[in-house]
Amino acid sequence: MSDDPQYNEKYIEAKERQASQHKTTGERDAGHADRLPPGQILTQGFPILDLGIRPRRDQYASWKIFVRGLCETTRDFSLDEIKKLSKDERTLDFHCVTRWSRYDLPWGGMLFSIFCELVKPKPTATTVIFHSYDKYTTNVTLAEALGKNVLIAYELEGTEISPEHGGPVRMIVPTLYGWKSAKFLTGIEFLDHDEPGFWETRGYHNHADPWIEERYS
Repeated sequence: MSDDPQYNEKYIEAKERQASQHKTTGERDAGHADRLPPGQILTQGFPILDLGIRPRRDQYASWKIFVRGLCETTRDFSLDEIKKLSKDERTLDFHCVTRWSRYDLPWGGMLFSIFCELVKPKPTATTVIFHSYDKYTTNVTLAEALGKNVLIAYELEGTEISPEHGGPVRMIVPTLYGWKSAKFLTGIEFLDHDEPGFWETRGYHNHADPWIEERYS
């Protein structure tokens, strides 16, 4: 796996400008549809957004996810091992900070809450950091990560997830904007403090609730 990622710098700069120039109030829009968060446009597509670095499909078979930090079990898990441990299927909506939403995406994977029963976060753990192949990170509170539909996802629409959509394995945190659903998952870290990730340190909101437009800090 790459130790020196070459990001799409123009894309990153454009997103940073967007974050610095377009603030939102964080106030709920009383006029929005019950299912579509304020400021979002519904799409039937699934736009592809990442930092320009993706794994190859021939890396899927040897994929590993490290677990470290404040938990009882700290080791690497193979993707095959996770697949054998548990599988749940969830049909979920996806909301991107770039103002598109997609309804009814069918994902398959291991519920994060079930995974935590295995690795046993310590009582002092409050934050989960998700690490990605492209050295991307994002932070989610442990309480939110334990939500009923949060998945370590390895299937989309009944088949393996393509690299374009975050395969071979990614997080799905449906209650938050999509940048919290880290693609190309390579690591899960439990901390007793907050640690903002890639976009959170570049002007994006630390929490990212789409229903109150927590887009930018």
